[in-house]
Amino acid sequence: MTPKMHLGKIRKCKFHVPHLKVEVLSWRTFRKATICTNVCICVRRLYRLGMDAQPGTYGYTRAACTILTHLVCTIFTILITVLSRPGSSLFSWHPFLMTLAFSFFMTEAILVFSPHGSPFRMFPHKSKGRLHWVLQCLGLACAALGFVAIVYNKHLAGKAHFTSWHGLTGLVTVCVVGIQCLAAVSLIYPSLVKGWSLAKLKRYHAAAGLLTYLLGGGSLFLGVSSVWFTASVGELAWYLTALCPVLSSLVIMSQVSNAYMAKKRLQS
Repeated sequence: MTPKMHLGKIRKCKFHVPHLKVEVLSWRTFRKATICTNVCICVRRLYRLGMDAQPGTYGYTRAACTILTHLVCTIFTILITVLSRPGSSLFSWHPFLMTLAFSFFMTEAILVFSPHGSPFRMFPHKSKGRLHWVLQCLGLACAALGFVAIVYNKHLAGKAHFTSWHGLTGLVTVCVVGIQCLAAVSLIYPSLVKGWSLAKLKRYHAAAGLLTYLLGGGSLFLGVSSVWFTASVGELAWYLTALCPVLSSLVIMSQVSNAYMAKKRLQS
């Protein structure tokens, strides 16, 4: 007899004990309670991963910052999706795809290596590297499609291209992201690059990747400063939204710099 059939039989039964009456919960109520419990368990596990990496108050703080970054990049992406309504116009695909690329995929790709609150912390480093590369390629694909959407939209409207800081920064960022993804092939197949050690390649890749992510964060910040976005939200909502790419950039910058500072301390 399966557990579900067993629950179905005892769903409405009651146990009568002297001075004690217990009624069994229905299957639907039990399932809802299980989902809520699993969410709480996931958050607690992320916290414990951060505390295991750096015990004490420092571990609590960094684990909380990492979890907050996961939430911020997800909420920011959902907000832009709701406001842009992708599919309602050609332009609507630009903010949606660019936010999905730089706020979600690229942030999560870097947080894969975080020792504080990453759900993939116990995975082998090679597996995390492959997952990182896949997420970055998805981000590049979304960024390229978003770039094509805005260029073609301006072409149809007869407007000039790259006349704002947002447009220029976005162009540079998309180009640099493409170069980064191509350069990452040398990390997966080090034999393709002769005369360079794997440690040196990783160091240069991390430094260039951090610069690329900061460019993407700057593009997002300039994007929320555009006429389209400022006309879509109120003043308080704008300030809260503008903090999202700033907060994510600070956490990512801290993660990358601390990781390579720790390696230097170990080597010295």
